Amino acid sequence: MSTKDFIEKDYYKVLGVPKDATEAEIKKAYRKLAREYHPDANKGNAQAEERFKEISEANDILGDPKKRKEYDEARALFGNGGFRPGPGAGGGSFNFDLGDLFGGAAQGGGGFGGGLGDVFGGLFNRGGTGTTRTQPRRGQDIESEVTLSFTEAIEGATVPLRMSSQAPCKACSGTGDKNGTPRVCPTCVGTGQVARGSGGGFSLTDPCPDCKGRGLIAENPCDVCKGSGRAKSSRTMQVRIPAGVSDGQRIRLRGKGTPGERGGPAGDLYVVVHVDKHPVFGRKDDNLTVTVPVTFAEAALGGEVRVPTLGGPPVTLKLPPGTPNGRTMRARGKGAVRKDGTRGDLLVTVEVSVPKDLSGKARDALEAYREATAGEDPRAELFEAAKGA
Repeated sequence: MSTKDFIEKDYYKVLGVPKDATEAEIKKAYRKLAREYHPDANKGNAQAEERFKEISEANDILGDPKKRKEYDEARALFGNGGFRPGPGAGGGSFNFDLGDLFGGAAQGGGGFGGGLGDVFGGLFNRGGTGTTRTQPRRGQDIESEVTLSFTEAIEGATVPLRMSSQAPCKACSGTGDKNGTPRVCPTCVGTGQVARGSGGGFSLTDPCPDCKGRGLIAENPCDVCKGSGRAKSSRTMQVRIPAGVSDGQRIRLRGKGTPGERGGPAGDLYVVVHVDKHPVFGRKDDNLTVTVPVTFAEAALGGEVRVPTLGGPPVTLKLPPGTPNGRTMRARGKGAVRKDGTRGDLLVTVEVSVPKDLSGKARDALEAYREATAGEDPRAELFEAAKGA
């Protein structure tokens, strides 16, 4: 990413959030868009793939508080036409090179100091003191997805995850040169960047077209990586998914992303978790839910009801006499695992089951019950309330 792209791109607009959006709002917007435009859901759709890359780039900046602060500061200073200096002596204008602004303090103790170097240092691998890109570089973050069963999500699971990413070429040890002796690029003098004018006296930087931003050129390009120093790498790792994860949750695994260059640290791996539905149980936050059918007699007279639990023995709940249809009871400690290791509850909703077929004896008993309660009208209060309204 060039400095110009960084300044001009509106990542808030990309994610569809306001500039004062909270971290939670940014995360929610990213997850929604990432799921909509993910390549797996849009196979062969180049526009969706490009949109997904744009969304991921925006989340990489706005989802990191430090990068977001740097981005906001840069946009405030250089956005919407950039920094426009006032007229100088004799009515002339000042010509600024952004490289000068990103360097050290101005002579005489004035100027911007090292602050602007800090603004872009972490994002473009440039320091505020004129250091070049030949220093160690952190690897890129990568993202993958995994689908768990309902039980695995509640109890936790270790799953194999096959990853494909760019890594230092093994054939040339990441140098890009067959002999392992690349030379410094004469075009950018090892910085990996070249300046270009953008009007108004400004000079912006782009990756060097000759060395592709590496700062090095291979005299004898490696046959495997064609001089890039990077090659595709596939690996399978065992990833531990913690207990209690929810559908759509994004887990960060530090140092499991793309390996760094020239001794730099590896990036991070983000795993988006999808959870299959369960035929019996549902989930509400840290609680599990289940609907249990009961007979009319159990609801009217009360009794004890056995209730299944997820992965454990059944529990017995006492049903009070006169329990209405749809009432929810709680079995404590039988829910999902919380972050502190404790468990939520199992929420049991009662559903009165009406029999389709009745034996003669059962029908006689119900007819006798209907005669005994003939004077009661359960809808009387309903009609009174309707008249009042």
